[in-house]
This record gives sequence, structure tokens and C-alpha cells, in this order.
Amino acid sequence: MSALAHDGAAMAGRQLRRVRNSPGLAVLTQLMPVNMLLFFGYVFGSALAMPGPQYRAYLVPGLLVATAAGGVMTGMFQAAADTHRGVMDRFRTMPVSRAAVPLGQAVADLVVTAIGTVPLLLVGLAVGWRVEGSVGGALGAVGLLLLFRFACTTVGIHLGLLTRSEDAAGQLGASSFVLPLLSNAYIPTDNLPGWLRTLAEWNPISAVTTALRELFGNAPVPEGAAWPVAHPVAGSLAWCALLTAVFLPLAVRRYGRR
Repeated sequence: MSALAHDGAAMAGRQLRRVRNSPGLAVLTQLMPVNMLLFFGYVFGSALAMPGPQYRAYLVPGLLVATAAGGVMTGMFQAAADTHRGVMDRFRTMPVSRAAVPLGQAVADLVVTAIGTVPLLLVGLAVGWRVEGSVGGALGAVGLLLLFRFACTTVGIHLGLLTRSEDAAGQLGASSFVLPLLSNAYIPTDNLPGWLRTLAEWNPISAVTTALRELFGNAPVPEGAAWPVAHPVAGSLAWCALLTAVFLPLAVRRYGRR
């Protein structure tokens, strides 16, 4: 365990230095959710039944979760780049724990995400979003958000290790933007057709979004929803545990293969 912790910290430090050496990309990545909040909140908000300020308060937790789900894309990009540029092959020749490489990448991404969430929260406060629940609930929401980001990053790392080229990883990663659209991150699912509502509510993003809205005190749990949304905190923890338990070992195993 000490070797894993030492090697994992070294791998995480490498990933953080990569982010530090590409500040433009990091800033662009963090500004995208803010731009989406302003666009969705003021353009789409005027077209929905709920008033603009109410919709923006509804939207902020959804955007937080959609940003966390972006861990699939970033994890895929970074793992594919290291794989096809020979970095992974160099690591395999070194006395480094197999689990340390994907785990270090996921932990470094978690640190960057935690820092990058602050601007979105500040802009959310500026446009009318508030924490209506308890402090403990808000801290639980942030912890759940980071846990979901970690789970999504492990999914992306495994997929990135499977890709045959960086271009393929870029195309596959870009398609992941559809996932928040098939959820309740941006709009309520109450009025969707039955089959589409079921699909959206079994999307992990819907469970985590509903959990954040409940913990922040922004919106009640919708009635008649599927189990993960009707029990959002339990459903979110179950999804995070399932994704991590499946894809982290797969990523470690795939990394160990030449």
C-alpha cells in the first residue's frame, strides 16, 4: 500500500504539472460550464414554464453534474495521448505499481475539478442560485459531486486505453456531451414520453443531479420517478460504486497489457 501511495502521488503530480503547463486549455475547460450557465439560464430559461431566476437555481446543480460527467472525456483524452505517444510503454518498464498510473490520473483530475468548480459556484450565486439547505447537506453535495467525477474519470481512462488512436479518442470523447442531454440536468423529465423518461431517469447523471438539488435544497425529489431518482442519494452512491468497481480494475488490467 505504501508503494501504491508513493507511486500514485508521483503520477498525480505528473498530471498536475501537465495541467500547469497548459493553462490555456485549463482555463477554456473551466469557462465552458460558466458560458453554458449564462446561455441556458438566460436563453432557455425564458422559454420554460418556470421563471428565469427559478430556472437558473434549478440549472446550477445540473451543470455541476454535467461538468463532473465530463470526466469521461478528459480521462479518455489523457489516457489515449499517453498510450499512443509511448508514455505508457515507458511506465511499464519502470518499477511502478500498475494501479498507480490510472489512479494517479484520476486523483489529479479530481483536484483540478475541485478547483474548477469554484468559478461556476460563484457565477451561480451571482445569477440567483442559493444553498437553501443545511451546511452539512451542501458539503455532502460537493463530496458526492467529486465522487461522481472520480467514477466518470475511471470510465474515461479505460476507454482511452482501448482506443486505437488519439483521433478516435477525440471523436468518441466528443460524443459524450449527449449524456447530460438525456437526463434531468437541463430540463425536468416529467413531461417526456414514457420510454424516454425511463431512459433519462436511469441515466446516472439524473440521480446525481436530483441528489444535489435535494442536498442543496433547490428542488424536491420528483414524484413517480424511477428508483435512482426517487432515492437520489442512495442511487447516486450505487452508481458511483458500480462504475468505479467495474472500470477502475479494467483500467488497471488494460494498462498492464502491452
